[in-house]
Amino acid sequence: MNTLQSGAAGEDAACRYLETKGLAIIARNYRRPCGEIDIIARDGQTLVFAEVKKRASGAFGGPLAAVTPAKQRKITLTAECYVKENTPKFDSIRFDVICLLDGKITHLENAFFPRRGTL
Repeated sequence: MNTLQSGAAGEDAACRYLETKGLAIIARNYRRPCGEIDIIARDGQTLVFAEVKKRASGAFGGPLAAVTPAKQRKITLTAECYVKENTPKFDSIRFDVICLLDGKITHLENAFFPRRGTL
């Protein structure tokens, strides 16, 4: 299985997981020149931007270590593009990370917060 297939399988699993928790998937792989958001979902009146990280092992810090401050900035900028383009109605925004490691899913709600002055 190549990396693209592996990533898509991980995102499929993450979407199924979020749906079992009651979230509605709005978009997947939302791309703009500033970055990409793996999953955009709605959790009640909260707009959720989720980054999915899949790893075969915990070596090199595991999946969460890959969501660096630079990656967080890209996700935040891309989320701003989504909000400007789509003007969704929501009460709050949340940035989650979904880690897939050794066949287990760990969902970190509010995994990071955007810089002040954004969103």
